[in-house]
Amino acid sequence: MSAKDSIIIGVDPGTTVMGYGVLQVQQHKYTLLSMGVVKLQKHTDHYERLHKIYEKITQLIHHYRPEVLSIEAPFYGKNVQSMLKLGRAQGVAMAAAMAQGLPVFEYAPKKIKQSITGSGNASKEQVAGMLAHLVPFDRSPKFLDATDALAAAVCHHIQATSPGGGTKKGNTDWSSFVKNNPGRVS
Repeated sequence: MSAKDSIIIGVDPGTTVMGYGVLQVQQHKYTLLSMGVVKLQKHTDHYERLHKIYEKITQLIHHYRPEVLSIEAPFYGKNVQSMLKLGRAQGVAMAAAMAQGLPVFEYAPKKIKQSITGSGNASKEQVAGMLAHLVPFDRSPKFLDATDALAAAVCHHIQATSPGGGTKKGNTDWSSFVKNNPGRVS
């Protein structure tokens, strides 16, 4: 499958709740394959939580056979310990994908929000509302972490199919676009 026709796993990493969304894209039409959260707060050991994240990502990859994993980058908050734990959760999810041979793409929260709503300052509720129009789903997820993860998957598709998008750091790379699309440049 090409970037236009693919299955993408989106992840909103967390150490108490991890959101995930599995998106199928066919001719720019989105179909939700799965969306949910992994509740980790019942596990008191941090390392056990990381192990559960690894297991869930591996399970999703084996079941859906995606082409890529798109993950929300951690953002700097006031609590350094929370930032470190979030970074570990993100790293474990990335390692699970890479162990299965999947490329990983990371997008800043503002980039994801901007891709979905047009505003990098949109609320989680606004992102979820817009996603309901882009990707039909029957129910509103109990946790917004699931829609944030789905938003990461949609963001990746938008970035990968836009001119200069889809680089591993989410940066614009026009030289790659020109090289890969000679018929579109005059």
